[in-house]
Amino acid sequence: MNQLVTKKPEHETIYLRVRDMILFGEVVPGQPVTIHGLAQAIGTGVTPAREAIRRLTAAGALVSRENRRIEVPDMTAHRLEQIELVRLTVEPALAEAAAKRCKPHDIKELERLDALVDEAIKVGDIRGYLEANYHFHFYLYGLADAQILHRIAETLWLRIGPSLRVVCGRYGTANLVDHHRKATEALWANDPQKTKEAIAQDIRQGMDFVRQTSAD
Repeated sequence: MNQLVTKKPEHETIYLRVRDMILFGEVVPGQPVTIHGLAQAIGTGVTPAREAIRRLTAAGALVSRENRRIEVPDMTAHRLEQIELVRLTVEPALAEAAAKRCKPHDIKELERLDALVDEAIKVGDIRGYLEANYHFHFYLYGLADAQILHRIAETLWLRIGPSLRVVCGRYGTANLVDHHRKATEALWANDPQKTKEAIAQDIRQGMDFVRQTSAD
């Protein structure tokens, strides 16, 4: 009975699968896709695939082109500047709010997720790094209990995720500095300001890497 209650509707499951393809860089910027091609790739019907694409297009993660093609938009310096500005406004604020509500078991879970980030960096697992990094941030942001800011952050990650995948694919993960440990140390110290600063540093690092790639 519980499984029936908690099971997600098919259209939501399909949406999350397509979202993850974009978020973790399975579809790279500029790569065209079709509704039928996407439906075939994930093993679903055209209708739920079309609905997922509609939602992701509304969020700015996809753009429509001629001949019914859809693609992840290329990152431009202007788009990157706007994304960075909003991320550095919204996400550190979420981290600061989360720090005021965080419990010891939450910090332990964040440390577990950070260990997955560290392991992915160590072995050069790009997809593993992107997933663990995402789950670390959004576990933390979820503690803030700020749905509007949380939704904005999710939209921003959809817009920057494919470019982060390109960065990691080009440069690997070995040179990434893990600012998450500073964040968890600040959480143990009950220091919202330092938590906020650590997350801001982490964001700047990612955006700087994307900026370097865009300039190449």
